Amino acid sequence: MARGKASADPAEAEKLEWPYAWPPPWRSDRLLGHEIAEKTLMAARQSGRLHHAWLLTGPRGIGKATLAWRFARFLLCGGQQGGLFGDAPETLDVAPDAPGRALVDARSHPDLFHLRRSLNPDTGRMRAEIAVDDVRDLGAFMHMTPAMGQWRVAIVDSADEMNRNSANAVLKVLEEPPPNAVLLIVAHAPGRLLPTIRSRCRRLALQPLSDETVIRLLGDHAAQTTPEERIALARLAEGSIGRALELAGAGSLELYREMVDVLATLPDIDMVRLHGFAERFAKRGEEANADWRSLNYLFDGWLKGLARRAAVGADEAPVVPQESGLHARLLAAASLDRWLEAWEKVAHLLSRADAVNLDRKQTVLGSFLALQTAMR
Repeated sequence: MARGKASADPAEAEKLEWPYAWPPPWRSDRLLGHEIAEKTLMAARQSGRLHHAWLLTGPRGIGKATLAWRFARFLLCGGQQGGLFGDAPETLDVAPDAPGRALVDARSHPDLFHLRRSLNPDTGRMRAEIAVDDVRDLGAFMHMTPAMGQWRVAIVDSADEMNRNSANAVLKVLEEPPPNAVLLIVAHAPGRLLPTIRSRCRRLALQPLSDETVIRLLGDHAAQTTPEERIALARLAEGSIGRALELAGAGSLELYREMVDVLATLPDIDMVRLHGFAERFAKRGEEANADWRSLNYLFDGWLKGLARRAAVGADEAPVVPQESGLHARLLAAASLDRWLEAWEKVAHLLSRADAVNLDRKQTVLGSFLALQTAMR
C-alpha cells in the first residue's frame, strides 16, 4: 500500500531510505539466529488467537525488521494452511512464486502498510522522525477489510523514530484493535516508548547474534572481507550484523587500528601520532561524517570493554593484535573509578560535538587527553 507522497523516481527514493549495499528487510529472504522468535510467531498464528500487536525489541541491526517482514509475508502470502485441515508450516519461509509475494517484496501489497520515516518533498531528504502525518492513514488501513486474503498487516520501523504526536496516533490504533489485523512494531529502545503502547503489545525480545552467526552473514554480504577481518568486525559489532556491515563498508577496522595505536602510547601520548589521527576528523563531507560516526561507536565500545574488564575481570580477546595486553596495562595504572570518570567525559565531549557543532579535531584531542588525565 502506498503511503505518503510518492517520489518521481521510486528507485531513488528507496536508495535514500536504504543507502546500504545489502538487501533491505522487505527483500531479505533469510534470517539466522532467531529461530525461537520465529517459532513463537508461528505458534501464535496457528493457535487461532494471534495477538493484534507485537513489539519486536532488541539492539539495532540484529534482524528485528527482517523478522517483521518475514511474518508479514507469512500472513499475507503463505502459512494459511495448517491446523485441523492441513500440515502446519515449520518455518516462516514463503516460496518466491507464492501469490502476493512479489507485491510484499515491492511494498505494494494492498493489505500491507509500512510506517517509517518519509521523504520530505521540499528538501529531497529523509525526515528525521516519523511525523503524525505519516500515521494519518494507518488507522483507516487497519479497519479496512482484507483485499486479497485473511489478514491486514502494518509494520512500524522503527518506533524509536516516532515523535510524541505520532506515538499518540499509533496508540489510538492500539486502543481499538480491529479483527484480522496485526501491527508489528520494531523498537531498538522500548523503554523510551509510551508505557501505554508497551502495555498493549505482546513483547518479543530478540537477543544479539552470536559471533559465529555474524561472521557467517558477513561472508554472505561482505565477501570482500577476509576471514580475519570478519572475526574482528564480529567482535566490534557486539551481535549486530547491521552494525558489522556498516563498519565493514566504512573501512572502520583501519580506523580502529589507528585509534588503538594512539591509545597504546598512553600515558605519555605520542602527540604527533594523535594530531595525525585527529586531523582526519577536521574534514567535512559524507566520508568524513562516516568516519566520525564510526569513531563515536568504536571509542565508546573500547571504553565500555575497558570498564567491563575492570569490573568483572573478563579477559576479552583483542580485536587487533596491537591491542593485546593494553587493557591490563591501563587498568594497572588507574582505578576503575578514574576510568569511569574519563569515559563519562569522553561521552560528553563526543555528544556535544554534534549537538553544538564543535570542532571535531579538537574534540578528539580533548577525548584522548581526558584518558591521559585519568592515569595521573
